[in-house]
Amino acid sequence: MKRFFANSRLLSGADSLSIDGDTIVADVQDDAEVIDCAKLARNGGILAPGIIDLGVFAVDRKACRAGGITRVGLMPDQSPVLDDPGIVRRAALMGKPDLWVHPLAAATQGLAGADLAEMAINAAAGARAVATGRRWISDSGVMRKVLAYARDCGLTVIAHAEDSGLTANAVATEGETAMRLGLAAAPSIAEALAIARDVALAEETGARLHFRQVTTAAGFDLIRRAKARGLPVTCGITPAHLLLSDIDILDFRTFAHLSPPLRAESDRQAALAALADGTIDVLASGHDPRGPEEKRLPFADSEPGMSGTETLFALGMTLVHNGTIDLPRLFELLARNPARILGVDAGALEPGLAADIVLIDPDAPWQISGAEMHARAGNTPFDGMPVQGKVIKLWKGGREIA
Repeated sequence: MKRFFANSRLLSGADSLSIDGDTIVADVQDDAEVIDCAKLARNGGILAPGIIDLGVFAVDRKACRAGGITRVGLMPDQSPVLDDPGIVRRAALMGKPDLWVHPLAAATQGLAGADLAEMAINAAAGARAVATGRRWISDSGVMRKVLAYARDCGLTVIAHAEDSGLTANAVATEGETAMRLGLAAAPSIAEALAIARDVALAEETGARLHFRQVTTAAGFDLIRRAKARGLPVTCGITPAHLLLSDIDILDFRTFAHLSPPLRAESDRQAALAALADGTIDVLASGHDPRGPEEKRLPFADSEPGMSGTETLFALGMTLVHNGTIDLPRLFELLARNPARILGVDAGALEPGLAADIVLIDPDAPWQISGAEMHARAGNTPFDGMPVQGKVIKLWKGGREIA
């Protein structure tokens, strides 16, 4: 179907958009259906590329619709693990017809960090990258093989950045807050140690490497240096590590038990600086819904994770409203850069790319409520927080998602 979106603004500055079937086109089609955005949103709203959430642990289609997400990169930490072509192929079909699911295949069999998984076969089955999962591969020889094999397959390696020799059994970041609460804690340098080793191996092998979350000042410094040397190294972060710090666990609130754990205020400030200067490439939700049986426990016994797909855009708009970044930069983080890492023809409103489109009202006020979330669990550390920025309509491949 041919459609013409009128009376809205685009991030590029244009005031209209045309699609033919599932693709954005340059010219207005004579027989196109006209969609008047002025009737849908205040002042016509803004048309932006559908959000690509890189690194979710669960597929929640309704939650993705509410959050303006048209594509997700699904982590391999599933049951069963995404280490087999049949499992990868089934995962790629999970979101149809409302959501593109791009599996991130396990780098090692069973995510055990020992024997390599069959990357080439999994890529042929639909995997868009390979990932180490929730854990760091501690064996440097194995990680070197992972990077070299992924390079030969043309895949990016998505890595977890915490040296497990320092983080075992830790639930918080070492510092005054963890000491006051009596929580098992790990030093933040665990992140930098993991990054330093993996960057060295990526440089030696020539592989593309993406750190799913970088959250410390030392970690950002290492990423900056890697990029300055021209290495194909990128990194992401979640809104939680930009807007919260370890003081937010002072009441033992398990919704703030995350992985990596919340950091010191100095690291949060370093994260905001890294976001502003371009060091950070991706803003992702880290969507990991956990029910009461996993969260209504003593802090140390609870599972880490937060539900984030529905709040990703609105929390990103918080960074726009407070002047940290502008709106085009936000959608680089939410769409263009994730598309580039995954190698998909999406992430921007440009001719020839997929007609994955979101209509947003950047100023619409609402309040986050975990109890009202569409996800399988509403465990958000932002429960009750007022935000501005709402998704009005969503189209995946030119088809409106109700």
